[in-house]
Amino acid sequence: MRYVLLVSYDGTDYGGWQIQNNAVTVQEKLSSALSETLGKKVSVTASGRTDSGVHASAQVCHFDAETSIPPEKFADALNFRLPDDISVLKSALAPEGFDAVRSAKKKTYCYRAYISPRRLPLKDRYAVRLKLPVDIEKLKKGAKMLEGEHDFSAYCSAGSQVKTTVRTVYSIEVKTRKTGDTTDIELYVTGNGFLYNMVRTLAGTVFYYASGRITEEDIMRSLKEGDRNSVGKTLPPNGLTLESVDYGIPLFLQ
Repeated sequence: MRYVLLVSYDGTDYGGWQIQNNAVTVQEKLSSALSETLGKKVSVTASGRTDSGVHASAQVCHFDAETSIPPEKFADALNFRLPDDISVLKSALAPEGFDAVRSAKKKTYCYRAYISPRRLPLKDRYAVRLKLPVDIEKLKKGAKMLEGEHDFSAYCSAGSQVKTTVRTVYSIEVKTRKTGDTTDIELYVTGNGFLYNMVRTLAGTVFYYASGRITEEDIMRSLKEGDRNSVGKTLPPNGLTLESVDYGIPLFLQ
């Protein structure tokens, strides 16, 4: 039988999702908890591999097992064995033919940043402080320029091995909130899939554009010619969170 999990984690102390030899990862911790629960080795597959230091509010995973444990009870059973920075929010029997990777229709990431005269330690775990002034209207304009189907090769880290660098960004929504002399900024990026470091580079590009460090022509050149020199800096991972994965059907009853 196949089961589906909704998982949240703080990625600060992990080398990303995928198991590797030289770092502790979220997949390692979750697979270990599953194996202890079921009494045999179990592998778990996520909708996508978040990078080192990246967080998730709602990562979707699946695993296969033959067990008498009720599907909805897996969340509590696994949380008993998981560290405090990883939590299974929901668990259920997966729909027939479900695959956490191949069945995904859309993913939404949020990149969080803030503008403040001084660094704010309580924000720094999940957001990045911007040291340049940002024109919010230009930020929204730059975000709109990156929506649609494009070749995002300029927004992908060198060495990435993919069949195609064409992706569709359905929307980039900009949300801001001002409290005193601090402005919080959230970029919600929804697409059909993302290249390695793509969202962090998209965020860096719109922030660079909004602060006057690159031009509209630079952004257009990056999309048409794949010119890496025309995009902004790839921003740090701590500002990025996987917010949701859309499969077009409800996976959990509540």
